[in-house]
Amino acid sequence: MSTDSMTLNKLLILYMLDKVDFPLTNSQISEFILGKGYASYFTLQEAFNDLADTELIQTETQYSSSFYTLTKSGEETLSDFIGRIPDTIREEIDRFLSEHSYHMRNENEYTADYFRDGTNRYIVTCSVRSRRDMLSKIVMNVPDEETAQTVCDNWKKNYEDIYVYLAQKLLSK
Repeated sequence: MSTDSMTLNKLLILYMLDKVDFPLTNSQISEFILGKGYASYFTLQEAFNDLADTELIQTETQYSSSFYTLTKSGEETLSDFIGRIPDTIREEIDRFLSEHSYHMRNENEYTADYFRDGTNRYIVTCSVRSRRDMLSKIVMNVPDEETAQTVCDNWKKNYEDIYVYLAQKLLSK
């Protein structure tokens, strides 16, 4: 892969992150870049790693998802090199984000995931975000995978009610 195409891939990631006011996941960014054929999967992952290593993006990992945000250095770098992204590609990104940002934001505002710990029990993590801020994170230890999946499913269906209920109970005097 040429240096120019790797640079373009990095700039595309920076540009996408700059255009939203909430973190994007690896899969959300990949959906656009891979879908348009601008990079291969492995090349794109290398671009993510390089950007994180040079602290142009910040990564927050929650079990099976990586959430990316643009750092101040990333904003400055994009500002310096935005002219290297062809206008047509910027327009495609703008259109993609315009069409998908509501769904992407909602998809990222509440998450639920689980993993098996070393004692054959499962740890479930349910969280609520607002834009770039973590509002709430609940971590539960459950006895089996079926229960873990049930908790995740119920969180996805009822997260708003659960969050409001917890906030009311915890904030009342």
